[in-house]
Amino acid sequence: MAKATKKQALGRGLSALLKDPSNDIQSVQDKNADKVIGNIVELDIDFIEVNPFQPRTNFSEDSLRELASSIKELGIIQPITVRKLDFNKYQLVSGERRFRASKLIGLESIPAYIRIANDQESLEMALVENIQRQDLDPIEIALSYQRLIDEINLTQEQMSERVGKKRSTIANYLRLLKLDPIIQTGMRDGFISMGHGRALIGIEDQTFQLDIYEKILSNKLSVRETEELVRNFNNADSVKPSNKKETEEDIPKYIKKGITAFSEYFGHKIDVKVSSNGKGKITIPFHSEEDFNRIKKLVQGAK
Repeated sequence: MAKATKKQALGRGLSALLKDPSNDIQSVQDKNADKVIGNIVELDIDFIEVNPFQPRTNFSEDSLRELASSIKELGIIQPITVRKLDFNKYQLVSGERRFRASKLIGLESIPAYIRIANDQESLEMALVENIQRQDLDPIEIALSYQRLIDEINLTQEQMSERVGKKRSTIANYLRLLKLDPIIQTGMRDGFISMGHGRALIGIEDQTFQLDIYEKILSNKLSVRETEELVRNFNNADSVKPSNKKETEEDIPKYIKKGITAFSEYFGHKIDVKVSSNGKGKITIPFHSEEDFNRIKKLVQGAK
């Protein structure tokens, strides 16, 4: 108990230091910076603004009230992280749920780690730290990965190192963004799981994706049932536009059995065309340079 009291008192002492204009810290080279940067400080909530780079966009009111009740009873167990913008002005890097819940119960101050970072560093910190949390939905995580690619120029391999996830895991999340926006919203709202979404990626046409999505909802299909439905869909020309020369009867059985295995191995719907003399062509689609290199490695690894 004595240690906790000492730590809290130290935070308040640092807070008083930060409120002194003569000790305004703008960089790690400034006087007293070592006493503040990387330490836990009790900050006035009014001095903190939300982070425009925050990857989380959905905040459940019920969840916030539950967290607020817990904070009121037990206090804030894990400090938030902020970056210093100006004198008595800070911006959230991570911990927006704790920040919102604290405001909800009228707290005047909150324990915070203080960082000094530019906009790009703040964006990367916010995205990486939030990706590692357990309460983001799959689409929020996928969008965070995509922002790291688009705005920070990280490759999937670099992201794998930063967030401690396998590259294949990152690729699976990114593929969710190929789903129809209605399906993405359904996943965010909890109508379907990530497993359902991964199964639906096997259907390239978003119109047909929506057809299967409606069947999942109306029949309350499991992930396994959805995977079976998608396999049947991809193997049945009768539910697709009949503008191809080949019919199901024209495709030999050995090819039908192999298409599914090929598609699962390469992570894409593989197209096979067969002529009347038995000769054919296998088409493997790719969606980016990185996706092409991924398939290339799979092919080379199979030798």
